[in-house]
Amino acid sequence: MQDHTRPDPDALIAQMRNDEARARRGKLRIYFGASAGVGKTWAMLSAAQRERTEGRDVMIGVVETHGRSETAALLVGLDTLPLKQLPYRDRTLPEFDLDAALKRKPAVLLVDELAHSNAPGSRHAKRWQDVQELLAAGIEVWSALNVQHLESLNGTVGAITGVRVHETVPDTVLDEADEVVLVDVTPDELTARLAA
Repeated sequence: MQDHTRPDPDALIAQMRNDEARARRGKLRIYFGASAGVGKTWAMLSAAQRERTEGRDVMIGVVETHGRSETAALLVGLDTLPLKQLPYRDRTLPEFDLDAALKRKPAVLLVDELAHSNAPGSRHAKRWQDVQELLAAGIEVWSALNVQHLESLNGTVGAITGVRVHETVPDTVLDEADEVVLVDVTPDELTARLAA
């Protein structure tokens, strides 16, 4: 006769190993917005500056300012990893240096544009895969993502806006994030920002 009140020892061991792996895993914070230009990168850099002021080891892995001077001003004082130069056809493409980030292992690493497709010759095809490797190495990562880049919403947003993006992130990446920071502005504010 089997005792159904006693826990399965194999299941307990598996749960302990899973809990230990999760405790070693880095945390993921995603700055999430409805569209480009709402201020996700600005919000992420502002938070990074606050953390740096409090003495936390915050580093920029890759950040795209899109030429916005207010955003670029927030880079001042933050350590930045040099981009890796990858030869591609007749030119060189600057890309996030995953190996340098793993070697440096900051407490918090900013890796902007989660849906980005990496240049040929990179270890992973997509930046979100780079982030998964960083998390597994115990590094906390902050990134940014627009709603149209989520796989499950890509078609719907494309049908509404008439613009379909080809770079997507699996929904599980957002589902497994430890924190999602919603960044939004009014349509009038966004129009003014984009016009400027």
